[in-house]
Amino acid sequence: MRIDELRLEGFRNYGDQTLRFDPVCNVIYGENAQGKTNLLEAIVYLSCGRSPRAHSDRELIGFERDFARLSGRIFSRDREFETDIRLIRGRRRKMTVNGVTAKNGAALSDVLHTVFFAPEDLFLIREGAAARRRFMDLSLCQLRPRYAEALAEYSRLYEHKTRILRDSEEYPGLLDTLPDFNARLCRVGAVLIHYRAKFCSSLAEYAAQAHAECSGGKEKLSLSYRTVKTVEDPFAPQEALVRALEEHQRAHCQAEIASRLCLSGPHKDDIEVEINGRSARQFSSQGQVRTAALALKLAEREIHRNTFGEYPVMLLDDVLSELDPRRQEYVLNRIAGGQIFITCCESERLDSLLQGKVFHIRNGEVI
Repeated sequence: MRIDELRLEGFRNYGDQTLRFDPVCNVIYGENAQGKTNLLEAIVYLSCGRSPRAHSDRELIGFERDFARLSGRIFSRDREFETDIRLIRGRRRKMTVNGVTAKNGAALSDVLHTVFFAPEDLFLIREGAAARRRFMDLSLCQLRPRYAEALAEYSRLYEHKTRILRDSEEYPGLLDTLPDFNARLCRVGAVLIHYRAKFCSSLAEYAAQAHAECSGGKEKLSLSYRTVKTVEDPFAPQEALVRALEEHQRAHCQAEIASRLCLSGPHKDDIEVEINGRSARQFSSQGQVRTAALALKLAEREIHRNTFGEYPVMLLDDVLSELDPRRQEYVLNRIAGGQIFITCCESERLDSLLQGKVFHIRNGEVI
């Protein structure tokens, strides 16, 4: 799996730029705030219709522009694909794959898969639960089209319910609609829990191996999935999960109305990370936290490969500069076998480690 060509028009700080990539390694260097990360962000967006940085598509359209376009020529499953996305300010985006309309991000994920690793991911363990949920969501949306659909539906229902609770003091009659939204949230939430539990189980297996290798066998990493307390077994049949979510919802119903906040559901899920039996978030050193984060990202890559039979495109956004030489060498050795993109401020540091194509980016252009 690889992306051979990318064209950007009005995306972030890019005017009209076409780039052709090496099938193995691509090094993108330049000063800060020139567009290196924007380039990787565009590749991620082509793989799932979601940005790892932006909260809405409006942020992806360049300043003083009303339109942005991303086009990719991709080789996947022994076939060539042309993916095209058009973002229009104030209107719905338009996406096609080989000229056929793509209804959602799942259609993009059928073609291209990516693993995006940024410096802030090195602190994934120390951050709040929202960061680890986002990590799960971005990966699962590419792995499982049904998950992407369920996540989008859950987000819509959650927003509706939030508005009902928020406005219920002024319009009490809105509370009559809550039972229907609660029931639908429980059904869709059960789908999310089902996929997240399986993903975390696979993640735990591969991450433990990667962490042991990187730490020289001195440390043991373990992961566990955490969802609402009434779900005793996240691997239970979906109907059992729905009943458990309904039980939790009933117990929090009055508290939600009083606080006018959604307090029940998998939108508070988390991955608990432990090193040698202790909470990594609370008790681990900075080096241990970084090694654990590396292990999670490398594990994510292995899950993609085992699911689809080929490695996803690996995107390393200025990560190597944040690692010591030992961890740099470990990462570079582990990511062999698929197409990779690496951004950095200076290309000279990677010349002795990598062979491929080098791009110098300045103000949204290759120079």
